[in-house]
Amino acid sequence: QVQLVESGGGLVQAGGSLRLSCTASGISSNTAMGWYRQAPGKQRGVLATITSGGSSNYADSAKGRFTISRDNTKNTVYLQINSLKPEDTAVYYCVAGQNSLEIALPDVCFRKCSWGRGTQVTVSS
Repeated sequence: QVQLVESGGGLVQAGGSLRLSCTASGISSNTAMGWYRQAPGKQRGVLATITSGGSSNYADSAKGRFTISRDNTKNTVYLQINSLKPEDTAVYYCVAGQNSLEIALPDVCFRKCSWGRGTQVTVSS
């Protein structure tokens, strides 16, 4: 059974940076990982995906300020967020799936991916 535990969220001022971490257990060496977020009153949306080999893809909304990475020796995936804005305030979720495409399609990922409980990021202006 896959378990995902996110950490690193918190309250940060606009312009600051955060690095979110997600430690996984029960994943295989081929498991793809990713990050979603859900802002207040909005739908949960994908931010980025990364394969076991380190190939990453980003949603348009995440290009430029977000960087996904992973350390397979630690079964951990990271999301670096720079130049934080108040609109980045959201709950950030770590996900694991069979491949990046599965993660990148919300309707599929909601059904098939393993999800963490999320970590709250609040950006003050």
